[in-house]
This record gives sequence, C-alpha cells and structure tokens, in this order.
Amino acid sequence: MIYIFTLIILFVLELLYLKIADKFNIIDKPNERSSHTKVTIRGAGIIFYVASVIYFVNNDFEYPWFFLGLTLLTYISFLDDIRGVNPTARLTVHLASVLLMVYQFGVFNYPWYYLVLAFVFTIGVINAYNFMDGINGMTACCTLVMGGLLLYVNTKINYIEQDFLIYTLLGVVVFGFFNFRKKAACFAGDVGPAVLSFMLLFALGKLILKTGDFTYILFLAVYGIEIGWSVARRGYQGYHIFEPHRTFLLHMLSNEVGYNSLLVSLGYGLVQLALGASVIYIVQFGASVQWSFAIVALSGLSAFYLIWKQYIFNNYYIKGEERYAIRHRRIKKLKARRHKKAYLVPEVKLTPEVKIIDMPRSENREDLLQSGVRSL
Repeated sequence: MIYIFTLIILFVLELLYLKIADKFNIIDKPNERSSHTKVTIRGAGIIFYVASVIYFVNNDFEYPWFFLGLTLLTYISFLDDIRGVNPTARLTVHLASVLLMVYQFGVFNYPWYYLVLAFVFTIGVINAYNFMDGINGMTACCTLVMGGLLLYVNTKINYIEQDFLIYTLLGVVVFGFFNFRKKAACFAGDVGPAVLSFMLLFALGKLILKTGDFTYILFLAVYGIEIGWSVARRGYQGYHIFEPHRTFLLHMLSNEVGYNSLLVSLGYGLVQLALGASVIYIVQFGASVQWSFAIVALSGLSAFYLIWKQYIFNNYYIKGEERYAIRHRRIKKLKARRHKKAYLVPEVKLTPEVKIIDMPRSENREDLLQSGVRSL
C-alpha cells in the first residue's frame, strides 16, 4: 500500500514540476542535433531525487554519505538544466559525490588505484547515461531493465535494502509515463541521468563488493558498447568528442533510418534484458566461464553494432556529421602535398596574364640616318 501511495505522490509532484518549469521557461529548444522538433520541458528527472528522498526519510536515513553525494550531484546537475554551470565546477562536484559514495562503501583500505578506477568508471558512466538520454523512452526503458535485474538478484542475494531499488523504479515509472510517448511531455535533462546512474552504480557496487563477481558490470554493457565505440570512432576520425552529435546508433536508427523512437528504446531494453538474464545464469559458474562469456558477448554485440552502424553511414546522410570533422581534412591535405597539388585553395579570378614583348633596341641618330640614305 505504501508503494501505491508513493507512486501517487510522485505523479502529483511531477505534474507540479511541469507547471513550474513551464512558468519559469525550463525548456529544451530543438536544434540541428535534436531528435525532437518542438520545445519540451526539461529537468523532469528531478523526480528521481524526490523518490530517493522519500526512501531516505522512510528508512531511518540509511546510507547518509551516499545521500549527501547524491544531493550534491542533483544540485549541480539541476542548476546546469536551469542556467548552465562551469565545467570545472561540475567536475569538482562529481568527484566529491563519487568520493562520498566510495566512503559509504567503506573501501578506503583498498589500494589507491582501486579508488582511481572507481572515480574514472563512475564519472564515465554518469556521462554515458547522459549521452544515451537522446530519444524518447530510452532512459526509462533501460533503467527499468537494469533496476529490475538488480532487484531480482537482490531477492537471491541480499546486498542492499530492497526499498532502495523499489523507490528508484517508482520514480522511473512516473517519468516514463510522461516521456515514453511519441511526443514526450518532458525530458529528464542533465539531472535525471546523473541521479539515476549514481543510484544504480551504488547498488551495482554493493552487489560486486558482496559477491566479488565483476561480471555484473555487463548489466551496463549496452550503454558501454554504444558510448565506447562512438567515442572511439569520433576520436580516431579527429572529431571533437565532447561536442554534441547525432552519431549514436540510437539517434541514427530513429532520425535517419526512420524507426519509431519508442521501438528503438524497447529494442535496447530487450537486448539489455537478454544479456542481463544471461549474466545472472553465468555467475554460478567459475571465473574462466565468466570471462569466456564476457569476451564472446561483448565481441558479438560489438560486431553487430559496428556492422549495422557502418551500413547506415554508407547508405544514409547523417546531418551535421561533417561539421566538426578534422582528421579527414588532414589526410586529404597530406595526400595533396604528396602529389604536389594545392589543397583547399579557393578559386579566384586572377588578372589575365600579360604577355611581355621585347622592345626593339634603341638606335642612335647616325644609324637611323644611314639606314634612311640606303633606302633612298
């Protein structure tokens, strides 16, 4: 009964936020990189933090250091949705939030490089979650799948309070009601992916620390393959990897190929569900089997991803793809130099070439007179 009551409260609060955001112009205007075509309210992912507050209050303020880190992360991310923040300030807060989460884990007695890896991995996942929030329903579908997988494992291995996951998923259901539609009523903004990824990483971290099985990281494999190969491709080709773009496969399937964005989101969610179910089955075997499974699964998904993406690049025009390109111009310039050809010289009209005519030699007066006498 408490969950139904919480769900109703979250619905009411989300509706209230939509009215407030509309009044104060907290909106996302479409641009050439957007998948939407109309002005839409952003920052609705704040409801995930509200759900965590309800959990925190109802469960005797459990996980206080984690909650403090989550609060800092929510503040800087929501501020970024409203008016933008300095990247240095945002990164500083992210580092502080991760530090508080790691402190909650109680792993400061581990070697220092474990902490460095935790920082890099957590901040990478937070940004990856933000990148993937590109089409309607993607955040809701994939989070429900990952949260559901973690919830199921928790019924077998009690590694975290069950309500922590349930309240998180209640917030996702409410947001999905407004976002999982052809014309979304709102977007999660920066605050939504940041809060969700932080909460899921906390649960995933506790699961790995409890079991010692790093294979559970594959719960994030679909996001990891999308982000990893996209960033690698853009870096190799000389693009500015931090510039917004539309070259994630999910964008291309929805925008260029023309698939319904909700079907694309469902497809990603189903792939993650199948992979996650396989992980839950595989972890009962030894380390060698788990490693073999991870290699085969990641290799197979990567090959499928790269082939499909290259097919789209070869057969569809990707809007804005050429704008930030650098490397292909450098290669072309190098080839031009090798062939001793001019490179990218604008064609201009020069003054017509003037033919120089040799003037006759100057002759003195006596020579002229003599030539004149002879002619007579």
